[in-house]
Amino acid sequence: MKPELAEPDEHPIGFRRHLRPQIVRGEAVYLIGESGVTAIQGAHVESLAPLLDGTRDLAAVLRDLPAGLTEDVVSRMLTKLAAAGLIGRRCEEDGSATTEATLAYWDATGLDPADAVAATTTSLVSVVAIGDIDREPIVEALQRNDITVTSGSGDLTVVACADHLAPELRDIDDAHRAAGRPWLLVKPVGVEVCVGPFFTPGDDGPCWRCLAARLSANRKAEAHVRRRCGQRGPAPRPLIGLPSLTAMALEIASVETAKWLAGIRQDAQRSIWSYDSLTMKVEQHEVRVRPQCPGCGDPGVVARRAFEPVELVSRVKHPCDGGGHRSSSPQEVLDTYRHLVGPVTGIVKEIRRDHRGPEFFNSFRSGANIAAGQGVEGLRSALRADTGGKGVTPLDAEVGALCEAVERSSGAFFGDEARVRSSYRSLADAIHPDAVQQYHPRQFAGREEWNAAHSRFQHVATPFDEDEVIDWTPLWSLTERRHRFLPTGMLYFGAPCPPSVTANSNGCAAGSSLEDAVLQGLLELVERDAVAIWWYNRTPVPGLDQDSFGDPWITRNREVHAGLGREVWLLDVTADLGVPVVVAVSRRTGGPREDIVLGCGAHLDPRIAARRALTELNQCMPMVCGTVDPHTLDTDIRSWFENARLADHAWLSPDPAQPVRDALHHGYAHREDLADDVRAVREAVEARGMEVLVLDQTRPDVGLPVVRVVVPGLRHFWSRFAQGRLYDVPVELGRLPRPRRYEELNPIPLFM
Repeated sequence: MKPELAEPDEHPIGFRRHLRPQIVRGEAVYLIGESGVTAIQGAHVESLAPLLDGTRDLAAVLRDLPAGLTEDVVSRMLTKLAAAGLIGRRCEEDGSATTEATLAYWDATGLDPADAVAATTTSLVSVVAIGDIDREPIVEALQRNDITVTSGSGDLTVVACADHLAPELRDIDDAHRAAGRPWLLVKPVGVEVCVGPFFTPGDDGPCWRCLAARLSANRKAEAHVRRRCGQRGPAPRPLIGLPSLTAMALEIASVETAKWLAGIRQDAQRSIWSYDSLTMKVEQHEVRVRPQCPGCGDPGVVARRAFEPVELVSRVKHPCDGGGHRSSSPQEVLDTYRHLVGPVTGIVKEIRRDHRGPEFFNSFRSGANIAAGQGVEGLRSALRADTGGKGVTPLDAEVGALCEAVERSSGAFFGDEARVRSSYRSLADAIHPDAVQQYHPRQFAGREEWNAAHSRFQHVATPFDEDEVIDWTPLWSLTERRHRFLPTGMLYFGAPCPPSVTANSNGCAAGSSLEDAVLQGLLELVERDAVAIWWYNRTPVPGLDQDSFGDPWITRNREVHAGLGREVWLLDVTADLGVPVVVAVSRRTGGPREDIVLGCGAHLDPRIAARRALTELNQCMPMVCGTVDPHTLDTDIRSWFENARLADHAWLSPDPAQPVRDALHHGYAHREDLADDVRAVREAVEARGMEVLVLDQTRPDVGLPVVRVVVPGLRHFWSRFAQGRLYDVPVELGRLPRPRRYEELNPIPLFM
């Protein structure tokens, strides 16, 4: 804010106190300040500057004008200088106990010093200290800035705690929101001290519960320990700190309090300011509003949306082909959602490159994969224990890692999801879980022995009880234009559910638009269906000629693998749906182990399908590049790497009885609209008598579109052996003369 010039005979005027004028005759008047030097040129300014020393009011300045200066010229000059924030009024407070340095500080902020001093000295601030925090040092820090502390209710409350999730903060926030009073949160203890945010009821800013939701989501390991011990809330921590470190945090809190009382409003005030005393690193962690917050928002918004139709609209593709056709470029996605990355208030703690193996692999990781069912974040590092990204370029991979982490986070159960309590027999439009989970009855009989011998991904659930009352969630049928229901425990990670249903990430996808996400989810279902049909039947399939794609990146990829003593090839495992599905295989050509690694990809464009398979292969390559502790691998992955030999699995090689296919084998007609691609894949699925269902899992506070696509009847590539496509499609495609029997299926679960 820039105060207007004072009226004549009221207040002296002069250069702002934080600026020191230096006149260089014939050149300029230089105003020297902390942040730099401002030059004001002109002979009139050089003549006027000595009069702006703060001892004259406007009338005196005009009276003492040197020859050659008129009142009109000077008035215009003063108006311009005031508008530029270079001059202002000098007030009666100049002679008060307020120091010149303090007044200069408020001048530097752009505020009127008199108004700022009045606001900070007459406002009342209350102080609350939680737990072992001492209240008196807080009061003393505030008083050093002439802030008046009251034992009652103030215009602002400063709350100090040792943990941002302290249970007492809920009641403090509720009381302040009810009264419409702002409060400032401070953590003055610990190796890392924090100040902020300001919580300001009534101005559309976040509340403490918005902050708590983000912080809790980033403390999964702690929550796991507390649950296992039958405890709730944040874990008690030792009191850590140095007197000077605590004092520093309190002094900064005092400064922020003074700025707030003086009227300064900045976006940064909705952030947590943190100082790591070990690294001297200072960061700001933005706290955003959660529209679905039960404290300050509408907790029913997520549930209501699930009961609305999922409407796809025309969405023109962005010209990029690194990982598929999208409605926005990778850079646009990263720029829009970069704020979701952060160790304190971010949805994604961090995105980092996996440096095992050549950088060409572009393997990025973005935190624990909640779909993997790992009990404690960070305790394991198996192939799918982390979310990650892949891509032809580092940017593609980084954005992919961000999107996958947000996808899994958005698919977690928070308790505000749409749910209907019923049994399968009593709920109209319910879909039987067996149509999606696809367990064979014989799997139930031997489930305990199987589960004990295999990874969590391959676990067999218990038989589904059609009379058990459980939670069901609606999905929108793109096929039948109505809502259908599946158990909530199949659709959201961590949702309460019986042991007969499980959630996995099959068909989950994030995208730059709803249409983008639906297409990616559909393609993943098609990919895994085709891969399962090939893998568990162990049928030889044709190879793909990598040179036929005319893609320099594919050529370079082959060279990189060769440099590691490996060979890489492509298989065409496309099934009856006609959507190209490619498997990339890499193996070591020398040494005692072959370390066979696979990558899969599906896309309407065969070139993109091949790139996706190869980039997924490269994403997995760090597992076999460098030293890997075998105990960090789940049992199925470890067994595969230790025992798999191409000679024992000839079906992993291109079928020598079939000619190698080229990139044009399946044909491809480019469409400009993502909605048209969705329609093409949907029609292929519906032509086989199946239904496409979509659940919009986009979180209002995140914004990145996330969906779960479900097609009952399509197969997952986990070990799910029910009758149906797994047995029938190989015969329809001419790969087998008769369906495999249950006991003839591949006993090795797909380890991806």
